[in-house]
Amino acid sequence: QVQLVESGGGSVQSGGSLTLSCAVSGYAFQGYCMAWFRQAPGKEREGVASIDSDRGTNYADSVKGRFTISHDHAKKILSLQMTSLKPEDTAMYYCAADVPPCLPIWTMWSNYWGQGTQVTVSS
Repeated sequence: QVQLVESGGGSVQSGGSLTLSCAVSGYAFQGYCMAWFRQAPGKEREGVASIDSDRGTNYADSVKGRFTISHDHAKKILSLQMTSLKPEDTAMYYCAADVPPCLPIWTMWSNYWGQGTQVTVSS
């Protein structure tokens, strides 16, 4: 079975940086559909960024220019580099994957999920 395990979360000051990682196993496909989502208390889960082996990357408007998603297919690691962090970035972050070919609407990728890692940004 496909398994996703996040790591790298923690507490950071506003303006700081943090990199999240997601170890992927059991994902036996040449292509990939990988994404990061987040959910803050009392709010809906939202898509943060995605990476598609055929179509490239997508980002939520709120994180454009600050976050970078990447995927090392050989090492089976999905990463999210976050810079210039803001208190509003505070949330539980989840990595997700779907089966290629990727659905055109990346925020609907939902076949596989990790357990989440907490990111807290203080002012």
